[in-house]
Amino acid sequence: MLVYAVIRPNIFYQVPSTMTSASLPARPLRLGVLGCANIARQFARDVASSPWVRVDAVASRRSETALAFANACGIGRWYGSYEALLADAQLDAIYLPLPNSLHAEWAIKAAQAGKHVLCEKPLALSLAQAQAMFDAARQHRVMLLEAFPYYFQPQTGAMLALLARGEIGQVRSVQASFGFTMSNPVGNIRLQPDLGGGALLDAGCYALSLIRLVMGVVPQRVRADASWAASGVDMSLMASLYYADGRRAQLSCAMDVANHRHATVVGTLGTLETEYLNHTTQQAGDNAYGYLPGQLRVRRGTANTIAFEDIACGVGSGFAFAAEAFAGVVQAGDFAAIERAASASLDNAATLEALAVSARSGRAVELPMPSA
Repeated sequence: MLVYAVIRPNIFYQVPSTMTSASLPARPLRLGVLGCANIARQFARDVASSPWVRVDAVASRRSETALAFANACGIGRWYGSYEALLADAQLDAIYLPLPNSLHAEWAIKAAQAGKHVLCEKPLALSLAQAQAMFDAARQHRVMLLEAFPYYFQPQTGAMLALLARGEIGQVRSVQASFGFTMSNPVGNIRLQPDLGGGALLDAGCYALSLIRLVMGVVPQRVRADASWAASGVDMSLMASLYYADGRRAQLSCAMDVANHRHATVVGTLGTLETEYLNHTTQQAGDNAYGYLPGQLRVRRGTANTIAFEDIACGVGSGFAFAAEAFAGVVQAGDFAAIERAASASLDNAATLEALAVSARSGRAVELPMPSA
């Protein structure tokens, strides 16, 4: 079994537990999937065995697409419109894997329909959109959570616990990167600016979210440089983030490089490295879906003669971890946990917006500092 735990400063995530079946909910959280993208198929597959969540319905704008998805994934109900799914009174919540440009519209409509929302990253295309989404959720007393699967990996919990215990001292800098090669660029939504494409929103949001998770606050100023595709989206981007207390972070993301995903956190007393993978397994080759072992290692000390220590953590699908964590806070009515996650999501939205402006303008961009 898995339960959620709250780790300050920012996020709740899944941790291993020895809970018994007596701790299971009276019934699983009943989810509807709003859209039939490949990521939705992977999500439905990975949560199928969970006692905490159950995918009961799926919707597409084409009935035949929804029916095919339902049949392939063993889902009982299907709808030929998003509105019909939101009107389903037997659903508690929705999983929202639509293109980035549609997140705000349909998260708000779901909130208005009384449905909790587990939304794919990035939450929105702008800070204003993200704020409107959380405003709608609060108004209608539902929960909205941005679903970075790696947030809920036991490895992330172990990383935050290491930092909270001060095992590498005070964090002074973070470097985070994520990049890949598009295997099917023709017609790919990642190359379509009107759908929220580009390396920053697709991959950079991951690197930024880890930086925010570690730093705990929004940067004071950012400076970004990008290379551009013919369609107008950023193919790659690198950025520096400057904090009011003198700390620094560096971010890189790309859609035209070999797959890589890595972060280094440097403190006054040590160093931590992680791949912050969405999905993990015990060893390479033992998972039918290509999931790999995660990496989390720490050097406790300042000398280069000190060896890194590998940290062993639980493994599994980040989709399942995230869905079960979401079910846990919904069933507990833990709005405080959701508000901590919302704070990070709003900071991420503000920073992504500033990075995009900086990349386009070629100048540093200041971020408004949060009120005390």
